[in-house]
This record gives sequence, structure tokens and C-alpha cells, in this order.
Amino acid sequence: MNAGSSASPAGGTSGDGGEDLRVAEFLEALAGERAASEYTLRNYGQALREFRGWYRGMRGAEPDWATLPREEFRFYLRHLGRQGLSAAAVRLRFAALRTFYRHLVRRGRVATVPLKDLALPRAPKRLVRFLSVDQMRALLEAPGRVEGGREEGGGVGRPVDDTVPARDTAIIEVIYSCGLRIGELCGLRMEDLDVREGLLRVRGKGKKERVVPVGGHAVRAVEAYWGRMGRVPEGREPMFQRGRGDGRAVPARTLQHRLKGHLLAAGLDPGLTPHKLRHSFATHLLDAGADLRSVQEMLGHAQLATTQVYTHVTTERLRRSYDAAHPRARGEAGKRDEDGGG
Repeated sequence: MNAGSSASPAGGTSGDGGEDLRVAEFLEALAGERAASEYTLRNYGQALREFRGWYRGMRGAEPDWATLPREEFRFYLRHLGRQGLSAAAVRLRFAALRTFYRHLVRRGRVATVPLKDLALPRAPKRLVRFLSVDQMRALLEAPGRVEGGREEGGGVGRPVDDTVPARDTAIIEVIYSCGLRIGELCGLRMEDLDVREGLLRVRGKGKKERVVPVGGHAVRAVEAYWGRMGRVPEGREPMFQRGRGDGRAVPARTLQHRLKGHLLAAGLDPGLTPHKLRHSFATHLLDAGADLRSVQEMLGHAQLATTQVYTHVTTERLRRSYDAAHPRARGEAGKRDEDGGG
């Protein structure tokens, strides 16, 4: 295939660097069938565009996905290594390629996935960031800090719909109470909440549903929000809406923007994302003695290993406490002088 060739049934690509039909089909399926988040769609789409751009620059042609050998992906891996990308960034790009090829296999577009057994760089183990219980309490109080109908801390500020502070408090309470992803929160409908039983139905990744407990504080915050709106949403209406009587779900981008303001008002790092509230949920449960399997189910993790990242946090904290408090924790070189000399 040369740079001026037309789309082929196998490759599904345009010859002029335009839209790749196979990639477009994949992203559409990812959004529809697997209910992928906007972040996954954005990151995977960008990763596949980057690969296409690299391939066109190297080979002067569009990639024919059905015939690309594994060696081409080895070359690409080396190219990424020379760019100085982090291990996580490299792994993200290959996760996109691997998921794309699995889609092509399921659709009968290709026979096998040519990325198998590539030695990707290991991602360093990082402790997840989370808020302490006191920090969460401060954050939960922040949306109520509104004076004269204008947002606090922003000069003259902007007028605020008086339902918004109550909505934001309820949103933070529910994320923290149930360990939700931001996309799951924005997708909640009125029919998903069972107030009497204190249960919430959540639609997670891949359209998988789970039922999680929702705490009394969160339920009362939601009811206070509805009281401020002047009515209770019904049936399939979004639980959290853009404004009074709007009827449309609050978008994730709006939620992220408003969380930054609340973090600032609480004296916390405005760079923290809504996902850190999910981390806080899991860490606080494990700190209080919850078993790992239950936390896994509530988070909607398919693999227990995904949930185990939170045990590193709690174990590290135990280790620090032990080293600081136990008289024989540090061995000969670091032990306290207990012989009376100093």
C-alpha cells in the first residue's frame, strides 16, 4: 500500500491521513457497548492517532491493521522509549493498541493480536493519594460557604443558583459514601436510589451493574438537595442536575471544575481529582477493618489485585506507626539508647 492508496477492506483506513474507519468503529463500540468513560475514549483515540502518525512518517503509508507484524510494534516501543515517556505513558499507548486489536479479533477483522509478549516497561508502584477523614470533613463543609448568592473567594464572584451548593455537597457525600467513579456519579438516575434500604444501583465499566450501600449522611444530603430544588426527580431523571429544573445530568467537566473551588475553600490541593475521593473511600474502609473482598465489590473492580493497591497505603501507615512507637523496631543501628547515657 502506498501513501496515495484508497481504503482497503482489511485496513479500513483512508489514504490521505483522514479518518481511520476501523479506529472510528472501535471508539464507537467502546463508547456504546462497553460504556467507556470520556477519558478512556480520549486517551485511546489519541494513542491510536499517535501510532498512525508515527507509522505514516516511517513507512509513508497508512497502517494495514490486518497485516502489521509484531516487529512494527517493537519498533514503535523503541521509538516511545527514545521520546523519554514514562512507563505509565508507554503502557497506556499499548493498552489502547491491545484493546483495539481485541476488538478487531472479535469483529473478525484480524486473526490474532500481534502485540503479545512485548516486554513493556514496568510501571513504578505508587501509593495512591487520598484525603484524611478531617480533610474530607473540611471538603464536605466547603460547598456551603456561599455568601450573598455568590461564590466565596473569587472577588465579586459569580451568581450561584441556590440549588448548586446543596447539589455539590450531595455529590461529594455520595462519591465518598459509595466510592463512585465520576462517570458513574454523573450517570445516576432517580430510580437507582433506594432510600428506605440505603442502597444505590451503579452502572460501572462495561455496563456492569452493582449495588452498593449508601450512608445516612449521603442520603440526607441528597434529600436536602431535592428539597432545595422544590421537587424530587422521578424515574429515569438524572439524580444530579445542571440547575434548578434543568432535567439534564450535571456534566463531569462541571463537577471537576467545581471540586477545584471547594478544595481551595477547604485549604486543600486544588489539583486533586474526584477520583481521589474514591481512593479516600477505599482507604478509610480498609483502615477501619473492612475486608478486601467487600471493598473490591463496592468499587466494582473485576480483579482483587486492583483493589490491593489500597492495602499498600494502609500497610505503609502501619509500618511507620510501628517504627515510630516500638522500642525494638529499628534494630541495633537505630535503637534508642536505653542504658541511661543520654
